[in-house]
Formats: sequence, structure tokens, C-alpha cells
Amino acid sequence: MHSVRLLGTPKTFRVGKIVCLGRNYYEHIRELGNEVPDQPVIFIKPATSIIGDGETVVIPPYSSDCHHEVELAVLIGKWGKNIAEAEAMEHVAGYGVAIDLTLRDVQNELKKKGLPWEIAKGFDTACPLSDFVPATEIADPHNLRLSLQVNGTLRQDSSTALMMRRIETTIHHMSTIFTLEEGDIILTGTPAGVGPVVAGDRMTAEIEAVGRLEVTVR
Repeated sequence: MHSVRLLGTPKTFRVGKIVCLGRNYYEHIRELGNEVPDQPVIFIKPATSIIGDGETVVIPPYSSDCHHEVELAVLIGKWGKNIAEAEAMEHVAGYGVAIDLTLRDVQNELKKKGLPWEIAKGFDTACPLSDFVPATEIADPHNLRLSLQVNGTLRQDSSTALMMRRIETTIHHMSTIFTLEEGDIILTGTPAGVGPVVAGDRMTAEIEAVGRLEVTVR
């Protein structure tokens, strides 16, 4: 089982599931030519997709088009089902930096066939993830700059203020489908600027007040 740390505390969390929100920034939706969804687009990554800071992404041999997506990660700190929006933030233990790696060629081909695309999102090393800072240290998670560089060149540079759906809304909705347990992680979507990475690249993702995450690719 993979565990994550809550910085400044002795607490570690065993990761259960990683529940991800797609299409949560308008500009990212537009850059991929997708429709703005009426309902949240949700998918899951297994905990086995997690790697930590300084580790290496391994692109599977069945893809030749792997894309980076920087995201704010939300660590769930207590059990909840059908969580009310007004109480949702009480379930957040901390915030971290994540990179949602996507095999875009595989995903697009599976979408055309109407098939699920977990193999494009959940492969081993598909979820680089930082340690988490306590939620109490982040005054407003909806007003944080997030960015990603590849080999020192800025690719993504935006703000969580541009999320379509706020964190409490996302937690509420997800908890009506999946029981959220201590150690679950929610990825909140990526802004515009996604693009390919190849073997030899170095990715550096940062979120203001939350942290920094650097991984290499092979």
C-alpha cells in the first residue's frame, strides 16, 4: 500500500483510491476540443500509479503520446458518504501537488470506440504526487497559482480560481457515488497548457503555498 505524509505532523495516510475530476477548467476543455460537461467527469487512478518527488515516470510501450497535467490534490482525512457541501471542507486533511499523466493517443482511440480509458490514466507511475500540507495552512485553496515546467520551459501557468467546480462541490458529488475514506485523494482537474513529454524530460510542478514536485521521464 502507498502512504503519503502530512507535513509538520507525525501523521501518514494509507492511500485508498484516487478519484479524479476531468474537464474542470474551461481553457483546458477548449484546447482539447471537448464539450463543456453538464455533470462532473469522474475517473479513478489506482494507488499503484503513485510515485513521489524525485522518482521516474515510465511511459508504457503501448503509447507514443504521453501528456502532463498539473493538478491540486486534496487529501481526505475522514470517512464520509453523501457529504453536504456545507460540511465538505471538514473532510479535507491537506493539499498536495499532483501530475496527472495521460496517454493521449490511447485515450483518444478508446474514446472513439466508446470504451473506458483507465489504461490511459492509471498505468504505473501515472500519478506523481508530493507530500501534503495541512489544510489549516492554506487560507484559500481556490486562489492558488499552479504551474508546470518541462526542462525549464513553462508549459502550464494558471490559478485554481479558474476551476469550474469548487472543492466542496466536488467532494459532495463524489461522495454520493463513492464513499470517501481516510487516505483517499481527489485530483481537481488541470488548466490549459497540457502537452507531451518524452524520455529524458524533467517535469517540475508547483502550487503556491502547497509545494513543489519534480520527476523525470524514461
